[in-house]
Formats: sequence, structure tokens, C-alpha cells
Amino acid sequence: MRDHTGDPATDAFVAHRNLLFTVAYEILGSAADAEDVLQETWLRWAEVDLAQVRDRRAYLVRIATRRALDRLRALRRRKETYVGPWLPEPLLTSPDVAENVELAESLSMAVMLVLETLSPTERAVFVLREVFDVGYDEIAEAVGKTPATVRQIAHRSRKHVDARRPREVVSARQAQAALASFRHAVETGDLQGVLDVLAPDVVLISDGGGVRSAALRPVRGLTKVVRLLLAALGDKDGKLTSEPTTVNGDPALLLRVDGEIDSVMAIRLENGLVTDLYFVRNPAKLTHIAAATPLSLN
Repeated sequence: MRDHTGDPATDAFVAHRNLLFTVAYEILGSAADAEDVLQETWLRWAEVDLAQVRDRRAYLVRIATRRALDRLRALRRRKETYVGPWLPEPLLTSPDVAENVELAESLSMAVMLVLETLSPTERAVFVLREVFDVGYDEIAEAVGKTPATVRQIAHRSRKHVDARRPREVVSARQAQAALASFRHAVETGDLQGVLDVLAPDVVLISDGGGVRSAALRPVRGLTKVVRLLLAALGDKDGKLTSEPTTVNGDPALLLRVDGEIDSVMAIRLENGLVTDLYFVRNPAKLTHIAAATPLSLN
């Protein structure tokens, strides 16, 4: 985007850029595609006669939502031929996102996977209404439906997500303690340490995209998960290091081999134990996280 300091269109776009990115990301599950949506939104916005725009935020959200929906339909076709499980592209998030419970929960890997089970329109309506509290009339304009229809879609999608989303809220202190224990066990290859931090019915979902080695379906159960986890982390041609971080509001480890980013592993906790591991290895999904600064609310 060209530098137009002081230009009203640019000022409005910059003021709402983070909101637009987050809306697009939650609809798409891809930071790279969300950035493309931002670019497309700017190009369309730059052509708009601002004198005819009553609410600039609503207008921008409408453009971004429409562009994201177009991309989501194309993305779903690509997912049909994706090798192995598909996970959202991990997104670095800062502490102020984690403190906003509703936003952090909607960004979490667990909820993002639930959103994958919605239709494109249901997903857009859910994100706009439940996460960002956009009015029904505004959503109707964004998705090309009547307000009455949007209300029905919102009710249906909320019921669908509520039935599948995780219930337990983990404190920051619990998350940090569990992540520290898990990190130590991973770095040292301590079998007992791994066993102590994982739940008996733990599930590991690994996304290699057919480029990196990964299980072709979710792995369930303590024994199988530990075996696969230690094999994957032990089979490295270089020095493996990890650093704690937060992705999608979840505690996570950024894994490096000889200083280069190798993968990201996010965890979900219940009763102090890790119940779900989200292991992103596809290099195409790690380029954004290598360069991005954490997403914040400001």
C-alpha cells in the first residue's frame, strides 16, 4: 500500500487494519490468505467515494468479509486434496489477546477446527456476530442475506459451535506451568516427563501438508502419542531447541533445528494435563510466523 499520510481513506484503513485481518483470519484459518484479503480490501476501499459512506468501519468489514468468503470457497476446494489433517496456520498472539477471553477462545486451534465444520456463510456470520458483535443488519449486507435469515444462521451456528467447543478455561499460570514441564520433557527426551504431562486420552494432530513427515490421521491415546512424539522430535539432523510462545491464544512451543524454525506445537489443557497437541510442520504455514509480530487488540 502506498504512503498516503493524512489521507482519510488510508487513515480509516489503518485504524481498522487489525480488525480486518482478524476477521479474515478467523474466516479462513490462514494468515497468508488473510493478508491477501487485506490487500484486496484496500484496493476496493481506495476506489470508494467516502462522502457516500456513513460508517467506515462497517463498510470495510463488509468488503473484507466478502473477499474472505470468496477465498474460503476456493480454499475448501484445495483442502479436498490436502495430504493428511489440515490445521489452521499458527498465528502469534500477544498477552492482551489471551486476556480477552472471547477473542482468545475464538482464535484457539480447538475452536478454529470447529469452525471448519461450518459452511462458509455460517462461519462468517458466527465470526462477525459472536466474536466481534457486529449487528445483524451489517452482517446481512456483508454476506448477502436478509437480517432475518442472518439471525437464523447465527442461532444455528452458535448452537453448533457451543456443542463442540472446549468448556474448561485454564489460567495463565496453569498454562505456563504445563508448558514448562512439557518443554523440559521434549528437550531432554524424558519419557516419564512426557507421560506425566499428557492426559490418558490425549490426541495429536500433525500437519505436514505432504511436505514434512506427519501422521496421516489424528493419533489417539497416551502410548501411541508418546511414541510418535518422541520419534518425531528425536529424528532431527541438527540441534533441537524450543522456546515458549503463544499461538492462537494457546500455550505453544516454537521448535527450531540449528536455529531455523522447524515446527510449532500448540497444546490444550484440561485438569492440568495436555489433552490435545496441534503439531504444525508444513513449511508453507510457518513463513508468516517467522516474520510476524504478535497479533494484539490495539
